[in-house]
Amino acid sequence: MKHKIVFISFLAALVVLSTSCGLFGGKKKNASATTGWNYNDPDNGGFEVAEGVEQETGPGLVFIEGGSFTMGRVEQDVTYDWNNVPRRATVESFYMDETEVRNVDYREYLYWLARVFVDYPNVSRKALPDTLVWRSKLAYNEPYVEYYFRHPSYNEYPVVGVNWLQANDYCAWRTDRVNEGILVREGILEKDPNQTNEENFNTDAYLAGQYEGVVRKNLPSVDPNKEDRKVKIEDGLFLPKYRLPTEAEWEYSALGLIGNSYDERVYERRVYPWNGHNVRNDGKNVRGQMRANFVRGRGDMMGVAGALNDAGSVSVPVTSYWPNDYGLYCMAGNVNEWVLDVYRPLSFEDVDEFRPFRGNIFTTLERDEEGNVAQKDSLGRLKFRPVTGEEATQKWRRYSQADYKNYKDGDFASSTEFSNSDAEKGPGSQRMYSQKTSDMSSLINDNVRVYKGGSWRDRAYWLSPGSRRFLQEDQSKDDLGFRCAMTRVGSPIGFMKKKKK
Repeated sequence: MKHKIVFISFLAALVVLSTSCGLFGGKKKNASATTGWNYNDPDNGGFEVAEGVEQETGPGLVFIEGGSFTMGRVEQDVTYDWNNVPRRATVESFYMDETEVRNVDYREYLYWLARVFVDYPNVSRKALPDTLVWRSKLAYNEPYVEYYFRHPSYNEYPVVGVNWLQANDYCAWRTDRVNEGILVREGILEKDPNQTNEENFNTDAYLAGQYEGVVRKNLPSVDPNKEDRKVKIEDGLFLPKYRLPTEAEWEYSALGLIGNSYDERVYERRVYPWNGHNVRNDGKNVRGQMRANFVRGRGDMMGVAGALNDAGSVSVPVTSYWPNDYGLYCMAGNVNEWVLDVYRPLSFEDVDEFRPFRGNIFTTLERDEEGNVAQKDSLGRLKFRPVTGEEATQKWRRYSQADYKNYKDGDFASSTEFSNSDAEKGPGSQRMYSQKTSDMSSLINDNVRVYKGGSWRDRAYWLSPGSRRFLQEDQSKDDLGFRCAMTRVGSPIGFMKKKKK
């Protein structure tokens, strides 16, 4: 009996040992559940796995916990566009800029471009905002043309006169500067203020082995047969790309329903980024004050002297008023904001119910005949080409019967060119097509982008996150700016919430 008990105890100990240790020693969490071989062990070949890595919050960003919400208009459809019918959608967790991009932020970007691309002055010239957007034939706005972007009194004001293409370029630049800063912070690269032209830090080029920089120390390789190595995506150090938010992300974060729900019950569907249907604050100490910067009525841009209702003749500093329940400022009023989506009136019928978005252009890295990544261009960037048509179809059908083409492939019919005679057929045609005699094309095409939020120039109707308008991607306005977003990788609830649990 005694021997039987000892044998059973030995089996129990063996089970505990086998579940807590890998086959070749060490705790199981550091070993492969498939092979039993330890990770990060030079004796086992040195397969490296970074464990317990959580995405850090990038500079200027606020974590937006995702979820399901009713996307679409809540106001009357006074324009009769029927372009944002309410429907249920789910937005994944992501990050959003706390404020709109400021003048001082954009001037930092221009300074860097001029300092680095010394042989390519057109790069910084192309990025300049159009300050002439302030001009009006019958208004004296010349002071804004001269001072709004560059005078330090306007440092904290949102940048305007930036088109959609320029906003995307800014996001790409910000991605590289933040990731370069992380490598400097971790002691991998030295600061290099002397980098010029194509020898500037670019995240994609670094990962492809086409940027060296001033190396302080590379990461030690676990593989005994290899030297120290550069940082890889698998290390979890690099942040995902800064980008414009999708329309769904922007609308979801503007509503801020996280402060308007109990468990899974949203107890009031918001018209604005705050509760109620009024645009004045109902707080005890601030009762009656305007919640946003907008036009109260014809000719009333800021109220009466001595009691200015929004204290903004045009835009105001980006941290004005009260943030919404996600901590985001000016998600209604101040300036409209570009989003990532291509505009279509009926997108609500077409897009997915999970992470809805219209505007995908699937790309792939250019490679040489041997399959190696092509050399970076004169600006230090890798070359990408779109994957379209039959190539996209054949590539994706290897894995699925679905046809994963670009959004353009199914939308050619809505961007067809028309002749002058088509516009003369009646009022219906004239509403749809441009009236320029030299350009009879549809106003809805693949180069038209959505913007949202309302501005200092708009009435309260446009402050509702469900409202949407559109503009050509190469055009800009004096009341249109942007803010950046970033994808959240890993858990959708965030590191801090998991830690508290």
